[in-house]
Amino acid sequence: MKNWWRIWRNAMKQRRLRCSTPLAKRRRCLAKNAFKFGNRELALLLFETPSGFAIFSYLLDLIHDPNAMEVMWTYFSENWQSCQVVWLNEFRTIEDKSSAINQDTGVNESLAEMIKKWHSPGQKIAVGKLEYKKILEERLNIPCLYGQTVVELTWGIRKCMPISVPGEKSQLTEEDRLLPISKGLETFLGSYGCIVKPEMVNDEIIETAGVLFKCDSTVKKHSKALLSARGLIKDVSGINCEHWSLLKIARALKIIWWPEEAGNSCEIISEEEVSKLVSDKLLYESVLIKDHCLAIYSRLMYAHRVKTEEKERLKWLLEKAKGSYEAEQKQESSLRSSQLAETVASAD
Repeated sequence: MKNWWRIWRNAMKQRRLRCSTPLAKRRRCLAKNAFKFGNRELALLLFETPSGFAIFSYLLDLIHDPNAMEVMWTYFSENWQSCQVVWLNEFRTIEDKSSAINQDTGVNESLAEMIKKWHSPGQKIAVGKLEYKKILEERLNIPCLYGQTVVELTWGIRKCMPISVPGEKSQLTEEDRLLPISKGLETFLGSYGCIVKPEMVNDEIIETAGVLFKCDSTVKKHSKALLSARGLIKDVSGINCEHWSLLKIARALKIIWWPEEAGNSCEIISEEEVSKLVSDKLLYESVLIKDHCLAIYSRLMYAHRVKTEEKERLKWLLEKAKGSYEAEQKQESSLRSSQLAETVASAD
């Protein structure tokens, strides 16, 4: 009891300490004292907004991940997700942004003070423009990062601007938030046969694409285990399942223990194959873990069901966006024709 009391008392002490520390001070401690998050490195991001600049913290391996270009956009597919990826340290309004950072005058006092407040010696800062990288490295002697993965990261923050930078009052239009479009998102939409103009992409399309990406990731996550199980099914039951889909393999694993599921599948397994799988149940129990197999089956079936629904939704959203885009283009063309006609008439 005494030990539990001591643990509770220490927890309450730490809670009071956290609550008594101003939020900005706690964030500053995170950025400056927790340069390392476990064995992972924290980096900073200098982000330009319509009326100023913001400093964010993020885990450096976010942009060094070999698959960063493919997955970065998914962290921002829903606006609320941005807070799980990057953490706002400070936002500062600057009246004359053109003089805040440029090659001739360097970095003005206000911006330099904000950067130094959050920066630890040796810590890297990502920037959204190549010229900012050169200026910060030359004038403030701070190592900077710039590249396509950083551009993808800034795209995500810009997309989620109302949540990522709540202090910014000059909000961007949807077109300014989403264009130019994320390269990773564009590639993913292309993989589903969605060849669209960047101007047609909106928040609903991005959110739906994000759900589809998660479904694909679920299948990919379990693909190695399922391919291994395919080999076991062939060795144990002698069933030729070389060309079976991953979903069909998962269904077969479920049938081993619940043969009544055989008739409820979109992936047909013959009666003979069902009978063989069930009769070899004891052999499978020595090489497979029942709970793991059932868990994989449940996840894949859920992903399959959601993916089927979201593919239809994506198709509908793209058709709707295409219709709106073409209507806008037609209206603008008509307006330009009217203006041209008025100009010609006035000239005559």
